[in-house]
Amino acid sequence: MVPLNYYLVVSAILFSVGVLGVLVRRNAIVIFMSIELMLNAANLSFVAFSRFMENFDGQLFVFFVMVVAAAEVTVGLAIIVTLYRNWRSIFVDRIHLLKG
Repeated sequence: MVPLNYYLVVSAILFSVGVLGVLVRRNAIVIFMSIELMLNAANLSFVAFSRFMENFDGQLFVFFVMVVAAAEVTVGLAIIVTLYRNWRSIFVDRIHLLKG
């Protein structure tokens, strides 16, 4: 049986890579993938705690996070498609041009 600490370390590494991707990259698609990576890192922690505490609360939270992630991708990809149609670019540096 793998100890809980290993799961938490992997989760922390995945979350850190996701934060780094959001902060460093300028491509909107990569930023969304980094956000998904952070959500999956949180899911890994929820499942690990659920397994080691032997209750299903963490797995219910994972289901909720997956629903939120699906909604976030739907709205985010719609925004990205709109940005690409208007400027032929998906770099977030151009978002400041959205002033009304």
